[in-house]
Amino acid sequence: MGQVDQERTVSAVVNGTPREFTVPARRLLSDALRHDLGLTGTHVGCEHGVCGACTVLLDGVPVRSCLVLAVQVQGAAVTTVEGLARSDHQGGEVLHPVQEAFRECHALQCGFCTPGFLMTIAAGLEARDPAQPVTDDEVEDMVGGNLCRCTGYANIKKAVHHAAATIREATR
Repeated sequence: MGQVDQERTVSAVVNGTPREFTVPARRLLSDALRHDLGLTGTHVGCEHGVCGACTVLLDGVPVRSCLVLAVQVQGAAVTTVEGLARSDHQGGEVLHPVQEAFRECHALQCGFCTPGFLMTIAAGLEARDPAQPVTDDEVEDMVGGNLCRCTGYANIKKAVHHAAATIREATR
């Protein structure tokens, strides 16, 4: 067996939980997440890094998981859309403000692109000063790298503004 075909064991923190998984050296992160770890919320669209449906956070930074080899996440923290919601005190889940805003603003239709948008927007809002209102230019930057064929983006942009306002209120 050549070195390229060898399997490698990867240790990473996935959605806050230490995980260890063995994959072929050339397995894409998107495939490892979906097939090896059962995290099917990460959608694979174009497989060329263009559409953004497979976006996950790698140490808090949005990346296209179809362009990252699974072995490259050794020792890193990976957050998928399944990791956005948080547990509450009663053992239930509390949606992330971006997830809640998408629901309230009807920012999805078929839902295929939604996980990528959620991850990109969550990271974008995390990286900015929450005390300041989000600008239209910031919203454009957050959604500009993800493709949606259904919504026309208006409600997605509305959801970004809504989530930013929710986060701003929570920090007061």
